[in-house]
Amino acid sequence: MITALNPSSNPPIYPNVSLAPRTSYRVGGKAQWYAAPRNFEQLQSTFEWFQKQDIPLMLLGAGSNLLISDCGIEGLVLSTRYLRHRHFDEETAQITVAAGQSIVSVAWQAAKRGWSGLEWAVGIPGTVGGAVVMNAGAHNQCTADSLVSALVLSPDGKLETLTPEDLNYSYRSSALQGGQRLVIEATFQLKPGFSREEISATTQENLHKRKSSQPYDKPSCGSVFRNPSPYAAGWLIEQLGLKGYRVGDAEVSQRHANFILNCGQAKAQDIFRLINHVQEKVEAHWSLLLEPEVKILGEFSALS
Repeated sequence: MITALNPSSNPPIYPNVSLAPRTSYRVGGKAQWYAAPRNFEQLQSTFEWFQKQDIPLMLLGAGSNLLISDCGIEGLVLSTRYLRHRHFDEETAQITVAAGQSIVSVAWQAAKRGWSGLEWAVGIPGTVGGAVVMNAGAHNQCTADSLVSALVLSPDGKLETLTPEDLNYSYRSSALQGGQRLVIEATFQLKPGFSREEISATTQENLHKRKSSQPYDKPSCGSVFRNPSPYAAGWLIEQLGLKGYRVGDAEVSQRHANFILNCGQAKAQDIFRLINHVQEKVEAHWSLLLEPEVKILGEFSALS
């Protein structure tokens, strides 16, 4: 039975918590320490505790773009899953949303108001915080297109409001990646004046396109590799006949080759080996090294 480090702490910080149920791949070992604050005060107290330790910090949102080692993660894993609030400014058509809020739910809320700008996000399986950090996108649009600012908190307690220019956005990347600054909330500027039916229809169409071309029936991380312009990673992989290729219970999706699925009892190591296999085959044939879009954390064996 897991017991809190201090049951009366604000918030409780737990040891040896399994991360597999907290990631979309449903694989991975345990966090040495785990906290999921429910408000800003609890978040601050978590960082205060962290500052007194000599341990690493990993930030976790919906866990939809992660592959965590079977060996687990050393240090503190801080989840934003319970940081959820949103405010819609009817006069300016701006939305301010907490980091743990589903980007999908925000897209639908905007559509119901007839506000355009987030229709692309309806199929993104992640949080607002994750979208800000990785500049998530689809249908030739991305987070940077509508983001006004992001409020971030450093482990030392410093709050900053960052603009898209501060974030140094590029394709699926930002200045926040690889760091320890945590997105608290983000503000988006949308375009009003459309009908609810019009924006909802476009949003639904985008969702249909994703569901018809991408696998949603088995655990995955979403797209595994970045697209090496001008090519699509899925197309490169498909041309090599790798659809359906398996390592253990990890499989290259038959529907979309840039997805690797957990078909039942896959281990993180199986998925890691399959990622490496696909990279090797694509590099050998196309002289291109596919760069993972999925964030790979923890220790993995290099043995095939």
